[in-house]
Amino acid sequence: MAESLYERIGVDIGRRAKLEDGIAWAARNAVRYVDIQLDYGENAFTRFDDARAATIREACARDGIQLGLHTLSAVNVAEYSPILSEAVDDYLKAYIDIYPRLGAHWIVVHAGYHFTADVKPRMEAGLERLKRIVDYAERKGARLLLENLNKEPEDAEVHYLAHTMEEWAYYYDRIDSPAFALSFTANHAHLLPEGVAGFVDAIPWDRVKEVRLADCFRNGKEIHLPPGQGDFDFPDMFRRIEATGFRGHYMNAFGTLDDMQKARRTMADGARAVLA
Repeated sequence: MAESLYERIGVDIGRRAKLEDGIAWAARNAVRYVDIQLDYGENAFTRFDDARAATIREACARDGIQLGLHTLSAVNVAEYSPILSEAVDDYLKAYIDIYPRLGAHWIVVHAGYHFTADVKPRMEAGLERLKRIVDYAERKGARLLLENLNKEPEDAEVHYLAHTMEEWAYYYDRIDSPAFALSFTANHAHLLPEGVAGFVDAIPWDRVKEVRLADCFRNGKEIHLPPGQGDFDFPDMFRRIEATGFRGHYMNAFGTLDDMQKARRTMADGARAVLA
């Protein structure tokens, strides 16, 4: 039986809970898709021995939960400095290495960031790194999802890469692998002139496996709000995306776990009329 839209909306645990506690919370709330960041505290990927990893893997299998991993966007995938460059490779490989141990289904990755005067070498470095890491993921049986990140103020020195449609395409047009797909953050598109409609019309939906959600303000600044606190049109977004044939999962990423759980029902109910 096909999953309902409500069932397809997941929750980004991020750093909000210890992974075991987050999985238990998801099971109690019938959440089927969760994201976790493995960079800090008890959730740091160095803290998982075989016994702990097996317990998590078994809990997800028992409760029908698909676990995704989410790398930290502060780690610059576009790094080219000696020593640091090798460290970024090792960091991404560590996420891939823990992927099967936790029974994960995807890893969200990023294209890094530049410092205004070095866009070209940063993009080139990031592309070559992603190619290397995708090759490693292929050999390890992992799947990477490249996320479109958010814009920064025009006068900022530091800017995320792959935040425009053109920058995002620079990477996915040059990487063709079953281990490489896309994670579309709809609220990031809302910050740009093309908006969600422009992104939906332009991106290759056969390669999109996840859609990330939060409220924000049109052409505004990066902020992750619960639905109703910005001006994002969630029903119209669902209408456009579902019309592409997308049947993957959505991922709420804002507020508290309870905020995101409450919003699952609000979103699904709000979309019912436009999807009828």
